[in-house]
Amino acid sequence: MSPRVISVGRISVDLYAQEAHQGFEAQQSFSKSVGGSPTNVAVATAQLGHSVALVTKVGDDSFGDYVLDRLSGWNVDTSFIEKVPGAQTPLAFAALTPPETPTVMFYRGQAAPDTQLTPDDVPRAVIEEADILWISQSSLAHGSTAEACVYWMGLRGPTQHTILDLDYRPSLWPTEGHARAMAETAIARSTVVVGNAEECQVALGVSEPHAAADALLAAGVRLAIIKLGADGALLATANERVTVAPKPVDVVCGLGAGDAFGGALCHGLLEELELAQIGELANAAGALVATQLTCADAMPTREQLHAEVEAMA
Repeated sequence: MSPRVISVGRISVDLYAQEAHQGFEAQQSFSKSVGGSPTNVAVATAQLGHSVALVTKVGDDSFGDYVLDRLSGWNVDTSFIEKVPGAQTPLAFAALTPPETPTVMFYRGQAAPDTQLTPDDVPRAVIEEADILWISQSSLAHGSTAEACVYWMGLRGPTQHTILDLDYRPSLWPTEGHARAMAETAIARSTVVVGNAEECQVALGVSEPHAAADALLAAGVRLAIIKLGADGALLATANERVTVAPKPVDVVCGLGAGDAFGGALCHGLLEELELAQIGELANAAGALVATQLTCADAMPTREQLHAEVEAMA
């Protein structure tokens, strides 16, 4: 049986600094986890009970073995994850300076394995039949993965959920202009787009939430979601617009909150929930993960998520 959700792109071993409010120069110890935004979204969706496959590549090394083992433990389908001989699995270091927006340093080499995807890595039918195809914009920054993603998005029908996460990481792009050009290409092939104000500014040239939503809808997107951080989230279609209030939390690490939001968004779309319900679940998932140090390890189960929503009511 083909997975209902396909998530494509960046993967890494994440190393989290243990001392808050201190830069890397003062850190002495780190904890290890699995990371990369589309990888985290895959884990989040699987934790909520859905069949999901991750499409990426890792190095032929011990870190590659580690991430494959962890992903299998979370019930993420690893059938489309290839080991690249001689390559190294990327690393990402995070320092909690501050916890809400940690400093991240990527160690990805000249050609990270996850930039080497090709259209032949996944059977066409798997892409066409999935209920959701999740593409991280960072996957469009380098290598053959960019071409593969654009090709796969082009295989999708107008009534399917083809989701673009604007996921803008400046250090991964040669220029902001290139990021905007690739975003324009991907948005034209998307039915759902998710991003925060900064990411919308890069992709669209506007950061005001309603203006960004209007621009996305005008481009043909069916559902525009603008993450507002401490102010919640705006979800907009041609016929409905909902702003969902956040839950105030004591943030331990803000890195995985957006990816938890994405997993809950996938859950809500698969369950065909109302727009406000999707927003409430996504906000609750983000709040839960923000209170913990790591990303993938912190993704809630369906029971935990619904309990959090009830507590927020």
